[in-house]
Formats: sequence, C-alpha cells, structure tokens
Amino acid sequence: MGEGGARASGGRAFLTARWRDLCILSYAVDDALLRDRLAPGLELDRLRGRAFVSLVAFDFVETRVLGVAWPGLRSFPEINLRFYVRRGDRRGVLFVREYVPSRLVSVVARLRYNEPYRAASMRSAVTRAGDSVRAEHSITVGGRAHTIRVEADAATRTPREDSDEHWFKEHRWGYGVSRRGRLLEYEVIHPVWEVRDVRRVELDVDWAALYGPEWGVMRGREPDSAVMAVGSGVEVHPIRRRVRG
Repeated sequence: MGEGGARASGGRAFLTARWRDLCILSYAVDDALLRDRLAPGLELDRLRGRAFVSLVAFDFVETRVLGVAWPGLRSFPEINLRFYVRRGDRRGVLFVREYVPSRLVSVVARLRYNEPYRAASMRSAVTRAGDSVRAEHSITVGGRAHTIRVEADAATRTPREDSDEHWFKEHRWGYGVSRRGRLLEYEVIHPVWEVRDVRRVELDVDWAALYGPEWGVMRGREPDSAVMAVGSGVEVHPIRRRVRG
C-alpha cells in the first residue's frame, strides 16, 4: 500500500512501524475463489484482465500504537494472503488471513477491527552475504512447518509506475468488513518502495491448511510474480466506517 510523498487524508496515525524486506509472491486466480470474499462496495482490481492474490511475508519493527511502544509488541513477523480490490478510483487490498506470532495482536485486531488475524508459532530471518539477500519465514500450523524462502540481489532499484512490480507493492487503501457487514476503510502511507531483483523462490506451504480447503487448488503452483520490496516506515490512519454498499 502507499503512495510516495502522499499525505494522509485522515487524522492522527493509529499505528506507526517499519515494514522491512517484504516478500510478495503473486498468483493469478479465478474470480470464483475471491468473489464471496468481497466487501460491500468493492470490486476486484485486475492486472491485464486477471484477478490476483499475493502471499506476503515481512517483518514489523519499531511498532507503536497511538504513539506508544508496547513491551513485547515492537518487532514481529507477519505472513498474510491478500487480494486486490478497488472502490471507484481507490485501489486497495483485502485480506484472506493474516498470521502473527502474538496472540494479543491477533485478538485485538479481530475484536476491534474484525481483521482476519490468527496467532501461530513463527520465525523470520534475513541474511545478507556478498551481493545477495535471503529472507526466510517459517510458520507452524496444522502440525507442520510451512516455509517461504526468497533470495534476491542486494542492489536495489525503483520500478516504473507502469510495471507489474509497482502494481503489486503500491496500494494506499486497505479494506475490511465490520461485524454488521459494513465496509471498513483505512489508509496506509509510505514512500514508494525500492525492490531487489528476485533470484530464487522456495515455497513449502500447505495452502489448504493455512487458508482453508478451497485454497488446495494452489498446491504446487509457482508464483506468477515474485517481488522483494525493501520497505520503509509506514503510518496506518484511522479506519472509517461506511454504510453498507
């Protein structure tokens, strides 16, 4: 999410943090897999006529909620599955599920914002050696470990705005659905992210175990796009509640 240099249209940021070394693995999918998950007032956003989902693994660091750094909640990994939507000319994302290692973060996000968070045992590590960077994420769900490994060039660049990489990594708006079925909207502000050219992806995940039986169709698929974004500081601005549709 985000637009470089943009200023938030809302008030004080609810959350500030640094999002670091984002591994964004994207797949074209049939509309049927996503249609029932759309929030009211949204439609699927498309790249060259196709709907996409992205498996995204990254690290939260220097996290503050309403300006407060809560003990034990400043740094943690996240793995999420998201898809791409729009409301008019606003392009954004909607989450299928978000995993974090903290049960407190998961409970607060679900109770307060109805976000599809779950807590699980997770590990992440980013290593730099010579001209390469390697990110590895592991999550234990359903009695087994699921791993995401991405190796990329250490050198960075800024993709063109008409590139696929830009399309997958730059979204200013996030959406959800309240318990009353109303559209939730929030704004995420950050500079345009640089990327590293991805050399190799190793993915060992059970999609059905992580996201539900319907996602078993993803088994064994190679990503259609792999992006490693450097990341930056981010601001998440207050959710606005909107009427149904």
